[in-house]
Amino acid sequence: MLLAFVWGSSFILMKRGLTVFAAGEVGALRIVIAFVLLLPLAISNLRLIPANSWFYIFITGFCGNLLPAFLFPTAQQHLPSSVAGILNALTPIFTLLIGVLFFSFRLKKWQFIGMTMGFAGSIGLSLIQSGGEVGGFNPYALLIVAATICYGISINVIGKYLRQLPSLAISATAMMIVGLPALAYLLITGELPAKFSQGEQAWVALGYVSILGIFGTALGLVFFNKLVKMTSPVFASSVTYLIPVFAMLWGIADSETFGLLHVAGMGLIIGGVYIANRS
Repeated sequence: MLLAFVWGSSFILMKRGLTVFAAGEVGALRIVIAFVLLLPLAISNLRLIPANSWFYIFITGFCGNLLPAFLFPTAQQHLPSSVAGILNALTPIFTLLIGVLFFSFRLKKWQFIGMTMGFAGSIGLSLIQSGGEVGGFNPYALLIVAATICYGISINVIGKYLRQLPSLAISATAMMIVGLPALAYLLITGELPAKFSQGEQAWVALGYVSILGIFGTALGLVFFNKLVKMTSPVFASSVTYLIPVFAMLWGIADSETFGLLHVAGMGLIIGGVYIANRS
C-alpha cells in the first residue's frame, strides 16, 4: 500500500512541477535528485557488477528510468495526471508482449485476451477529452504507452541478463549511469537559474519534484526491492493494480474530470493485466 501510494502520487507531483518547469526539466531534475541520493549505494556496489553486465545495466537505466522520466511529463502537459497513472498500468502487458516477441515467451490464450483488454482500455482512454466526453484521438497518450514499453524492455532485460545481481545494485548503478546525462541536460539548457530568480513559486515546484525524485524514484526502488525479498515477485507485482487508484484519487482531489468512461477504461486495463498475470 505504501509503495502504491508513493508511485501513484508521482503523477500529481509531475503536474505540480510542470507549473514552473518545462517537461524536460522535470524529468532531468527527477533523475538527478535520485542519482545524488543513490550514488553512495552505487559506489559501494560497483565491485558486484561484472564487466559483461554493464551494457545491460545501461539499457535498464535508459529504458527503465531516463526515457520514462522525460516521456511522462511531456504527455502530462496534455493529459490529466489521473489518466497518465491509469495508462501506466499497461506495464505488465508490454512486459509480456516484449517477452513473447524477443525473449522466447509463449503466449497463452488467456494472456492474449488480457492483452487485448488492456489495449482496448488504453485506446478508450486516449479518446476521452478533458471534459469526460468522447472525442478525437489524443496522440500524447502514446507517450505514456511508449514509457510502459520502455519499462517492459527494462524488466525483461533484468530478468534474462541481470538475474544473478542484487536488485539494489542494479537500480543504484543504473541510476548512476543515467544521472550524468540528465545533469548535462540541465547544464546545457541553462534555464533553471532564471526560473529560480522569478520567486517562491519555482522553489515550491522544486519541492514537488524533489519529493518525486526522492520517494517516487530513489526510495521507490528500494521499497520495491525490499517487498520482493519479504514476499515474492508475484505478490510485489500487485502494486500494479493499486497505482491507478491512487493516481485517480489525486486527480479527483485536484478537480480533474473523472467520469464513467474513465472508470470503464481503467477497468479494462486493470482487468486485462489481472487476466494476463493469472494465466
